[in-house]
Amino acid sequence: MILEHSNGLAGYAEELASTGRTHFARQEAMDALGLTHGAFLDAAARLAKRGHLFAPRRGFYVITPTRFLKWGAPPPTWYIDAMMEASGRPYYVALLKAAELQGAAHQAVMEFQIVTDRQWKPIRAGRSKLVFYFRKDIGAVEAGIERRKTDTGSMRISSPALTALDLLRYRQASGGLDHTASVLNELASRIDPEQLLSLAPTFERSVVQRLGYVLDHLGSDELAAALHGHLYKGTIPWVELDPGEADTVIEESEPQRDRRWHVIVRRPIEIDEQ
Repeated sequence: MILEHSNGLAGYAEELASTGRTHFARQEAMDALGLTHGAFLDAAARLAKRGHLFAPRRGFYVITPTRFLKWGAPPPTWYIDAMMEASGRPYYVALLKAAELQGAAHQAVMEFQIVTDRQWKPIRAGRSKLVFYFRKDIGAVEAGIERRKTDTGSMRISSPALTALDLLRYRQASGGLDHTASVLNELASRIDPEQLLSLAPTFERSVVQRLGYVLDHLGSDELAAALHGHLYKGTIPWVELDPGEADTVIEESEPQRDRRWHVIVRRPIEIDEQ
């Protein structure tokens, strides 16, 4: 609760918070209070300085309850859906954060990772950091997006199948191949093979090849078979399992080439089974 009682912006925010509402739009508050743009910004700045408000996106304000003042903001799960709706952008919570929310909490996830259809810079929100990854055609993976209840409503989150494919597509977000494989080792039992197969055509073939190889390595035969059935409908080029390690050329006759997936393997995957 905000500790300043007035009929101004502080009172407005406090009243919203008392009803369970944790966010509001700038124009909405200006209209409700009859404030000019300048007067609103001044009032918002005073509350933000005291930690009671913050604006993760221009014109969108989040109310920080007293118990989260030391954090600098409430958790992103409280407002991500409303923020993206206010921005008019499709989205889903993805990658390592989605894996954690799906029960594959291999390690504490430091970033709140989001896929959307615009290139956005990261947002620092108190202790949290919102990081955005780009996918132009989010509608193509809609079947792999679920609604998850939160403390203040709901949010969109990638299913285990979509999460697995994304982990191989956005390698820079996944903590390296070993960490990705360790997360998939926990996530695999939650993946629906039919959904994995239906989503595979919406990803680059190289992503499917790499994921198939990793799933084979983990002993997830049913999931690997689903991807293999999709993959072999045409010519399959050779790809590096980890492009970051593509420092030498390996002859096709050498054992480092996995012929099932047409993946070049330069070192064994190391799984952390903590």
